[in-house]
Amino acid sequence: MKHFLQLVSDCLRDVGEIMPWDLEERMRANPDLLVVDVREPYEFDAMHIAGSLSVPRGILESACEWDYEETEPELVRARDREVVVVCRSGYRSVLAAHSMMLLGYGNVVSLKTGLRGWKDYDQPLVDKDGADVDLDDADDYFTPRLRDDQLAPKA
Repeated sequence: MKHFLQLVSDCLRDVGEIMPWDLEERMRANPDLLVVDVREPYEFDAMHIAGSLSVPRGILESACEWDYEETEPELVRARDREVVVVCRSGYRSVLAAHSMMLLGYGNVVSLKTGLRGWKDYDQPLVDKDGADVDLDDADDYFTPRLRDDQLAPKA
């Protein structure tokens, strides 16, 4: 049986990653670049990269195709565009980028370190209304908070 991080590691054999400073540079150099945020809607509403497209990972594959209730036209048309997939820490985005590659997206990579790294690089985030998010608030938001029942049992 594989564990989550092993699955991510396996996908990294096929998926490229870029760092936050690379994404900043790519966004300036390529106005057609599509940033796809695969976090849950409540996460996206709290903070995201301005101009990014919210496509939760749970519906990603059907959002990439025509004729589904989840179809996201901009995403379907993006098969030949440069696409950067983002999430909170850079793990879900690897899995999502891998799925997109299997679906025929030819120029897709994952943001290594995710939005946590983007924030650590002091890059701007906005909320659902487009208002700037204070990076100190973002720092608090990205701090992991595990409940006791989420921790592995002690042997």
